[in-house]
Amino acid sequence: MGEAGFLPYGRQSIEEDDIEAVARALRGDFLTTGPLVGQFEEAFAARVGASHAVCCTSGTAALHLAALALGLGPGDVAIVPAITFLATANAVRYVGAEVVFADVDPSSGLMTPETLEAALGETARLGRGVPRAVLPVHLKGVPADMVGLSAVAARQGLAVIEDGAHALGTRYGGGAFQVGGNRHAAMTAFSLHPVKTMTSGEGGMVTTEDEALARNLRRFRSHGMEADPARWRQPDLGMEGGLPAPWYHEMGEIGFNYRLPDVNCALGLSQLGKLDRFLARRAELVVLYDRLLRIRLAPVVLPPARPADADPGWHLYAVQIDFAAAGLSRRALIAGLRQDGIGTQVHYIPVPWQPYYRQRYGEGSFPGAAAFYRGTLSLPLFPAMTDEDVLRVVDCLAARLAAR
Repeated sequence: MGEAGFLPYGRQSIEEDDIEAVARALRGDFLTTGPLVGQFEEAFAARVGASHAVCCTSGTAALHLAALALGLGPGDVAIVPAITFLATANAVRYVGAEVVFADVDPSSGLMTPETLEAALGETARLGRGVPRAVLPVHLKGVPADMVGLSAVAARQGLAVIEDGAHALGTRYGGGAFQVGGNRHAAMTAFSLHPVKTMTSGEGGMVTTEDEALARNLRRFRSHGMEADPARWRQPDLGMEGGLPAPWYHEMGEIGFNYRLPDVNCALGLSQLGKLDRFLARRAELVVLYDRLLRIRLAPVVLPPARPADADPGWHLYAVQIDFAAAGLSRRALIAGLRQDGIGTQVHYIPVPWQPYYRQRYGEGSFPGAAAFYRGTLSLPLFPAMTDEDVLRVVDCLAARLAAR
């Protein structure tokens, strides 16, 4: 980016061939649902090792579709980590199910098997409904303990929907498993928002190994319409001369318009071809950040925690800062870094602290989430950054902390 440019905490990496891919789609016959949708889904599924991939309009839509496909509804409960973006919990509420929040590890911000077990105990005490699902979140690109979490889920009869919005390209278990391959989940939801590892402009994707779930996902993303005569509930209305009418469809249950246009899929396909390069550059920047922070700012500033057997597909570089030891408030540090031309962000405010959820469920106790939130700050991380940009961020961070 260079010394003079403003460094946001994240941004898209759009190149000339991405622009040309979109231009070709604009010159074609389809702007909305056309052949590029299927091509993008097939390529994405192959990249993450899934049997099925279903694209949609956003990561939030992906989570909503997953909840719909699973059949969550009133009387059901889903466990969601206290540290995540609003959409993880909101998607549960969209379908009328209730949320029980699980606390997180204070250093990583991740749900653990222990906090999931505690949340299930709280679910039984509160009596909000029947536990049906758990939605682990891979925060920053760092994977949650899916082996441990899925074991708890299996014992308790819970379906697992992974929130992989941050984790495209993430592997765990020493590289044996990839987020999106659904080795330990029924479905995985991804976001293709511009600040994520790759983008389709805006968009989302759900992967699954279950053909029935994939069929549900596709139906719910298109108003709930069913065009397959074998699945019609009123086949007599759809037949003419003993043959299915080509225009006939049924809506057995209400769905949504979550279809991703061809122009977005064109960009997504182009970006997907660069994913390995984007991931490699992000990993290089993280290695440099880690080394510089340990040398210059430990223990006041610590790199993001991650399991030893994880290979994150890094989305965010969210450090932990001991602001009390630094003698500087987070607000003052963010303002100072912005004066230096460096953008930062906080990921995230604990969701159970939001007024909607406090009013619905009460305050609750989430000491791990509170501790993680107190210290977290996301520093710039995106593929177009240079090594000099990382040096600049660390220099400015060190200067601001030293000037307390």
